[in-house]
Amino acid sequence: MGRFTNPRDLYFGEGARHEVKNLKGKRAVIVSGGSSMRRGGFLDDVENDLKSAGFEVAHIEGVESDPSVETVMNGAAKMSEFQPDWIIAIGGGSPIDAAKAMWIKYEYPETTFEDMCKVFGLPELRTKAHFCAISSTSGTATEVTAFSIITDYQKGVKYPIADFQITPDVAIVDPELTYGMPVKLVAHTGMDALTHAIEAYVSTAASMYTDGDALHAIREIVEWLPKSYAGEKEGRQHMHDAQCLAGIAFSSGLLGIVHSMAHKTGAAFSGGHIIHGCANAMYLGKVIQFNARDERAKARYAFIAKEILHLEGNTEDELVEALVQKIRDINDALNIPQGIKNYGEGGTKSETSIIDEKEFFEKAPEVARLAIEDACTLSNPRKPTQEEMEQLLKCVYFDLPVEF
Repeated sequence: MGRFTNPRDLYFGEGARHEVKNLKGKRAVIVSGGSSMRRGGFLDDVENDLKSAGFEVAHIEGVESDPSVETVMNGAAKMSEFQPDWIIAIGGGSPIDAAKAMWIKYEYPETTFEDMCKVFGLPELRTKAHFCAISSTSGTATEVTAFSIITDYQKGVKYPIADFQITPDVAIVDPELTYGMPVKLVAHTGMDALTHAIEAYVSTAASMYTDGDALHAIREIVEWLPKSYAGEKEGRQHMHDAQCLAGIAFSSGLLGIVHSMAHKTGAAFSGGHIIHGCANAMYLGKVIQFNARDERAKARYAFIAKEILHLEGNTEDELVEALVQKIRDINDALNIPQGIKNYGEGGTKSETSIIDEKEFFEKAPEVARLAIEDACTLSNPRKPTQEEMEQLLKCVYFDLPVEF
């Protein structure tokens, strides 16, 4: 039996953020990240609309990129003091993901972080509060998903929280929040969205209910991401909707080992973080080559190449390689490195990597083990062994083709 779960309501289009004025309740806490939402006036818009609806409003600001367990616990403590009946998360994936985890701890104070990480094992939420997510970046789609990514910096590991209970009640997809996005963020979040759509389509949990969203998202992202990167407003609008479609697809259709590796390499090395969307962009083509030894996955990749992107190829193998090359071409156009050996500060191309080669391979066996144990590996079409995962890590470091 399958399951397809979405927010109860999804509002989209310019000005959709003002829909919060129609929420019903007494106290709302707004969770946000850096200062961009306040500088752009969007935080004030949401606060003023909530107050006009009769809410008392509190703020939890300053959620960092790749939010920590500590940030989650501190935010949940503030919620416990304020006792909101609505949690409003606004910003990119980090504040929305953090707010989801805070929500769990707020409703069940005895819950540990380890309890949260039990895949699809959460108790029923909404005993104290409902959740509204307003996205400001075009990639994570966490405003419509059953997932949250939290980092344990003591262990250097990102952990996915996965449960339909944390699917927001209300999602707001307002492209006006994206018009000021820096181009590097456009590139990384856009490739994250493309990875979501492709992985959802080949996932073992894919279904008719997820395939349509995944395929349309792929078509839209490949067409409009370069235009969004160039700063075109229409491109930003299309990308904000397309990344949401990709999120709808993977929230129920699940993901694969591109994300497993991205989760476990992101915070593992002393030289710096491997930005999540950039990691996905570097790893995606390699994983396609690995998964294409599974006949069903190969056929699905070939379908994307031929029927959705109209790439050239006479056989499924040729079409798979055309898809891999298309991804490489997009990475080049977005100034994204093809392998970790060229991963510079902030995820840009560099002659030398900020990730030390010696440290990378010293940690590779443990990173491989953790990636295999990641929740996303369960729905990957081909299950890697420890040796294969270590070989994949070598390929993504040196930008080598995957031939096993």
